[in-house]
Amino acid sequence: QVQLVESGGGLVQPGGSLRLSCTASGFNLEHYAIGWFRQAPGKEREGVSYSSGSDGSTYYADSVKGRFTISRDNAQNTAYLQMNSLKLEDTAVYYCAADLDWKMGNYFFSGVNDLTNWGKGTLVTVSS
Repeated sequence: QVQLVESGGGLVQPGGSLRLSCTASGFNLEHYAIGWFRQAPGKEREGVSYSSGSDGSTYYADSVKGRFTISRDNAQNTAYLQMNSLKLEDTAVYYCAADLDWKMGNYFFSGVNDLTNWGKGTLVTVSS
């Protein structure tokens, strides 16, 4: 059974850090693109970052560039999102998804969502 489980969310003050984890089971994450997404209250889900499964390249939305870092540990079948210098506007439910590179690219660059493997999300609240 293919499954993705996010963890690591919580309450943090502005300027703080969190590391989110996305652990896969039922398939080998190494061969797939992994993406992080978020949905704030009243807003549409947006792509935050992704890591290619083919060449290891990464992409970051402008809103998080320089503050967030995506990585993966293939031995643990887990991907991570290190979030530093958190801002109030980073508050959202964060989701991970894994799929073929071209599908991930379609989401981030064309707005086409045909990603099939999603986690249930983890809540990040940035508040003083």
